[in-house]
Amino acid sequence: MINSFDNALRRHQQTFEKVKELGPDALRLAEAVIHCLKSGGKVLWMGNGGSAADSQHLAAEFMVRYKAERRPLPSIALTTDSSILTAHTNDYEFDTLFARQVEGLARKEDLVIGISTSGNSNNIIKAIEQAKAMGVTTATLLGRDGGKLKDLADHSIIIPGNETARIQEAHLFIGHWLCEEIDYQLADSNE
Repeated sequence: MINSFDNALRRHQQTFEKVKELGPDALRLAEAVIHCLKSGGKVLWMGNGGSAADSQHLAAEFMVRYKAERRPLPSIALTTDSSILTAHTNDYEFDTLFARQVEGLARKEDLVIGISTSGNSNNIIKAIEQAKAMGVTTATLLGRDGGKLKDLADHSIIIPGNETARIQEAHLFIGHWLCEEIDYQLADSNE
């Protein structure tokens, strides 16, 4: 059993060695989030499965707090309203679930962030396309080779590798760093 633990830890460390190279991309995403928040916008998160859970987790970190005592930062996960999720997929289709919410909730000053380990989630693709058609800034946290989403969003961070769990661990690390940087930047500017 210890061998399997060591093996998983080794794969985690190998992934995070590659994450070091993504610092400039992460910084650009942080700048986009800070610009959105300082402009009176909100951050809309979305993902499927584990990425839905990460979306909810990060939206909560913005709204409640990460480390710093600060005002709530406008943020919402489009994965949380069971009535919308079930009504939309019943009346329309799953592929347009997030696009419909982006159409109804997003404004030009907002930032729409999609999380997809494959980069090929159709409902994320359609939502990013909807946001772009509305003039809303978009970002993605992706895995593998970035899939179809890598060239759609204004900002993309692609975790190289094929193991979903390791990609998700890196996405959450970037999300937590983003929270930390936003706390620091907003506290520094008294926003």
